[in-house]
Order: sequence, then C-alpha cells, then structure tokens
Amino acid sequence: MSDAPGLTVEHVRGTVTVVAVTGELDHHSSPGLRSGVLELVRGGHPHVVLDVSGVAFCDSSGLSALINLWHNARADGGSLVLCSVPGRLDRLLRMTGLDQILARASTVEEALAGHPALRDADGPG
Repeated sequence: MSDAPGLTVEHVRGTVTVVAVTGELDHHSSPGLRSGVLELVRGGHPHVVLDVSGVAFCDSSGLSALINLWHNARADGGSLVLCSVPGRLDRLLRMTGLDQILARASTVEEALAGHPALRDADGPG
C-alpha cells in the first residue's frame, strides 16, 4: 500500500479494514485507490471501511473507483462502507444516486460498531 498515495490503513481487525483516504479522487489518484484497496480485499480483508473525511475533491473517476471497489468487495463476500463523508462528496453521491447503493456511516466508530463481520467474529453477545 505504500505506493498508493493518499491511503493509510488505520485499523485491521479480522476481515475488516479501515482505510483513510486523503486528497483528491480524480483520474490521477483513482487507480491508486483502486489498486491499494483491492490488494487488501483480495488479501483476506474483504470488508472495507473507507474514511473519506480527508477527500477534498471527487470527480467521475473517483466515483467510478468507489463503485468498482463496492463491486469487488461484494464479489469477494465483503462490503464497503464510506464514513465521515464531506459535504461536497455527500452531495455528489446524492445527485448520482450512489447514496442508495453505497453504505455510509457518520464516523469510523459508528461503522465498526454496527459492522456485521465484527459481530460475527465476536460470537454471540
């Protein structure tokens, strides 16, 4: 993941990984986002919580990367949750209808607290 600028793996627990994304999601950075996160998904961490609080800009290439990650995570039996979505990105997701497809949480903590893969890993509660 070190060759994917703007991505930081913040937390790994079981099959769930938190990845913080910073900067712009555009045609220059989207391939790095895709390859970095897909490396995690295919490496046994198919449940990804993507902290996008540090995303300053997102264009159609960025949206395409998010859709691609969602499809790939699901294909590997996982999930993608966006959290801490900034206002501009939130509006873009709503305008394109992606807010109906991509799961979102207010914070990383909220995403992890309600994550089914973590509940299943912890056993009966």
